[in-house]
Amino acid sequence: MIEPGIYKEVMGSFPSGVTVVTTLDAEGSIVGITASAFSALSIDPALVLFCPNYASDTYPILRDSKQFAIHLLAADQAAEAYAFAGKGKDKAAGIEWHLSERGNPLLAKATAIIECELWREYDGGDHAIIVGAVKNLILPQEPVTPMIYHKGKLGALPPFA
Repeated sequence: MIEPGIYKEVMGSFPSGVTVVTTLDAEGSIVGITASAFSALSIDPALVLFCPNYASDTYPILRDSKQFAIHLLAADQAAEAYAFAGKGKDKAAGIEWHLSERGNPLLAKATAIIECELWREYDGGDHAIIVGAVKNLILPQEPVTPMIYHKGKLGALPPFA
């Protein structure tokens, strides 16, 4: 058996980007989840995936909404990362966002945004594997420094020489 604490430590040794996945709930309020388990999956068709914990109060809303926006966070979006990592309502209090033409809530300042429709869902142990069909891609006007997650900490991706 793999000891959970060591498993988390080993997985935390792999630097990853940080995303926030947003959608609207049945009342039209923004909901979302912070996820470092995100990946491109396919170019043709264009597919991406993220893996929310089944225990998340946001997971069933994301699944049932059938559409969502994945925000690749910028280094200065720690407030957004921590807000959407929490539980409960009103995670977006004080966070700037607007609705896209597709009806997804979009956060300001991300390094990129991927708007998706739910394509498939698979079981992944204690997490779901949500596959989204890419419907729209958004890049900022000016380049933005990405956020990374490593060993339990958020930070800026250092510049490459």
